[in-house]
Amino acid sequence: MSASMKECLQLQLLEMEMLFSMFPNQGEVKLEDVNALTNIKRYLEGTREALPPKIEFVITLQIEEPKLTRNSSSNYDIDQHRAVATDKLAYVILRYLNLSDFHFKVKIDLQVTMPHSYPYAALQLFGRSSELDRQQQLLLNKGLTSYVGTFDPGELCVCAAIQWLQDNSASYFLNRKLMYEPSTQAKPVKNTFLRMWIYSHHIYQQDLRKKILDVGKRLDVTGFCMTGKPGIICVEGFKEHCEEFWHTIRYPNWKHISCKHAESIETEGNGEDLRLFHSFEELLLEAHGDYGLRNDYHMNLGQFLEFLKKHKSEHVFQILFGIESKSSDS
Repeated sequence: MSASMKECLQLQLLEMEMLFSMFPNQGEVKLEDVNALTNIKRYLEGTREALPPKIEFVITLQIEEPKLTRNSSSNYDIDQHRAVATDKLAYVILRYLNLSDFHFKVKIDLQVTMPHSYPYAALQLFGRSSELDRQQQLLLNKGLTSYVGTFDPGELCVCAAIQWLQDNSASYFLNRKLMYEPSTQAKPVKNTFLRMWIYSHHIYQQDLRKKILDVGKRLDVTGFCMTGKPGIICVEGFKEHCEEFWHTIRYPNWKHISCKHAESIETEGNGEDLRLFHSFEELLLEAHGDYGLRNDYHMNLGQFLEFLKKHKSEHVFQILFGIESKSSDS
């Protein structure tokens, strides 16, 4: 075990202790693997040889919107809340609307993944709330990612990210409620459209197949899941949704899986014109081999190649399998 890895894991345990002291109530910090911290301690003590899984958890935050009250001159003390109304039109509307008690509380789930080399490697964060629409959630996570990116390698930043959400997320909820600006005046927002090609040794289990389909449909991504041996998954959509899909299906214990290839495109639209697939579905192809109890059968890669060609994706065949695709005309 290298000294740098040991230092990183020790720092991660230190930050987890701080988080548990900040959120002492049961369920506020939910570990994906309840044994993760114990396994890391054993690894550091030398009683465990294998590298432990990454620390992954969800923190539930309660965000309270500041109160707006009337002052003696019959205006509203809204100047102090200018940061909440991030666009000029929302600010003007708030100033003149009859809002004497604008107050609400919302919940944000912050998903956190600590790579083994964090804090010298980038922390993986994703904030999600049922109270945010798709656009505001994208903007919230862009702001959060941008803020965390200002930290130098070696700096712990989970606690700072939580503080940033508590200080800044109210504006995203407020903007969602104040949809008065005409759509023709809306400034285009650049988003990253992502397509991930995921390879697994096999995908057989019914509960796993159901989980993959359910997560894909919940996150509004498109693509497919080819079951059998090997198992192939393609997921496409906005970057935040694809990364959440990848995070959700991998854990807590899917080991023989990897992202072989990813394609990203910057877009100002909704990305619909970039999609190669219209929905997220299970792909069932012919198989050959042993149909015994082990279900050790291989999918027909020739059929899979034809499927890729129909969806203008045959270029990934060689990336996935290391086999050059042959033209059907040759």
